[in-house]
Amino acid sequence: MILKWQVAIIAPNVPALYESHFGVPMAGAVVNTVNIRLNAQAIAFLLGHSSAAVVMVDQEFFPLAEEALKIWAEKAKGNFKPPLVIVIDDENCDPKALRYALGKGAVEYKKFLETGDPTYAWRPPEDEWQSIALGYTSGTTASPKGVVLSHRGAYVMSLSSALVWEMTEGAIYLWTLPMFHCNGWCYTWTLAALCGTSICMRQVTAKGVYSAIANHGVTHFCAAPVVLNSIVNATPEETILPLPRTVHVMTAGAAPPPSVLASMSEKGFRVAHTYGLSETYGPSTICAWKPEWDSLPLEQQARLKARQGVRYIGLEFLDVVSTQTMEPVPADGKTIGEIVMRGNLIMKGYLKNPKANEETFAGGWFHSGDLAVKHPDGYIEIKDRSKDIIISGAENISSVEIENTLYMHPAILEVSVVARPDERWGESPCAFVTLKPGVDKSDEGRLAEDIMRFCREKMPAYWVPKSVVFGPLPKTATGKIQKHLLRAKAKEMGPVKLSKL
Repeated sequence: MILKWQVAIIAPNVPALYESHFGVPMAGAVVNTVNIRLNAQAIAFLLGHSSAAVVMVDQEFFPLAEEALKIWAEKAKGNFKPPLVIVIDDENCDPKALRYALGKGAVEYKKFLETGDPTYAWRPPEDEWQSIALGYTSGTTASPKGVVLSHRGAYVMSLSSALVWEMTEGAIYLWTLPMFHCNGWCYTWTLAALCGTSICMRQVTAKGVYSAIANHGVTHFCAAPVVLNSIVNATPEETILPLPRTVHVMTAGAAPPPSVLASMSEKGFRVAHTYGLSETYGPSTICAWKPEWDSLPLEQQARLKARQGVRYIGLEFLDVVSTQTMEPVPADGKTIGEIVMRGNLIMKGYLKNPKANEETFAGGWFHSGDLAVKHPDGYIEIKDRSKDIIISGAENISSVEIENTLYMHPAILEVSVVARPDERWGESPCAFVTLKPGVDKSDEGRLAEDIMRFCREKMPAYWVPKSVVFGPLPKTATGKIQKHLLRAKAKEMGPVKLSKL
């Protein structure tokens, strides 16, 4: 699979990035939004792998782009063709950054637009399966892959997203979700279809979210669970409660802890839980709410809402199947299988990666790599990523289940559980924990024991983490915890000795 030519954009959530989702495809090119939290080496790989013809960059990130281009040129040796570089001006940034970029030969974005032809008559793509966007997997694994999306898929997803969220004309949407992540889950195009208003945020903070709700009439926003966690744990000085109106929130990424969903509901946010991947244009299933659940206790409602639910209207097929036989698992809420999908909301494939395409589309299905159960009502619920399952004494342990319990501990702000080598059991759970502000951290040994005791009261003994590590958790730009880094750290710690359980 080869793209004719593509435009890479390195920018936070600014208007120019939104505009590029229309101008670039209308010019017959492919839009490639780049993760701004990647380092220069990683960006150089993406630019070279995709053969970027144009690089648009926010002035704040011009030095990063400049370094990436230099690395790309060095690695390409004599085969490097410098792309056109366009720098996006922003009044919120230091003007020196813009002057520096212009001095290096970049073209200023608004000046570039002035060179366009106002009489240009754009034409829709000749084939709806033509590529509209390229995006690279988020970086929770070591090797990102280029996900190629079609015009048809983006169109179907954009309208499906409005339908499943009951998003109506004139919605006021706050861009807390990075547009560079799955093209903002395709809400870039949804908002245009609904004549919606975009409120852009360069940096996402709880205070900024509450301020936008109060001052700009925000009705909707999307966010990873880590952002929801910051909202529910915001200080009274940062919050504006009660909310002046119902604010609809869509969350996806890692499975959100029920405790966080419950706290969001208590504060007046109406949360829709969805699930998807870069390869499925963003979220493509939703935990559709049932009226009969309204009468249940709040904690039970949150646990039900934490399910990944049913397929979007635009996704033709969704199932949970045995990893050995590819037969559907029984809808008993217990038997674990892999989530597989098929239909319009599946990518065209990975760019220049036939081996990965063959593996991912084995048997005519898209294989998600996520392990889940199917409940009697047909709702799916993720139990873990296949690579995140902990095998202790030949027993499978779900890291997600342990994390959901740990989030109930009053001192824990964030947590991620991975496998650590264990001399007796092969592997045992290791919990990496970020504590809430104000928690006394002077005696980490006592805190660790308290957390283990809390777990022993709520889960099987062999699920209880044998080790607890305190500190900040590594994340991608979209808020996903980078478990591969934590697994590496757990391995470096060496095996757990004298395990008694």
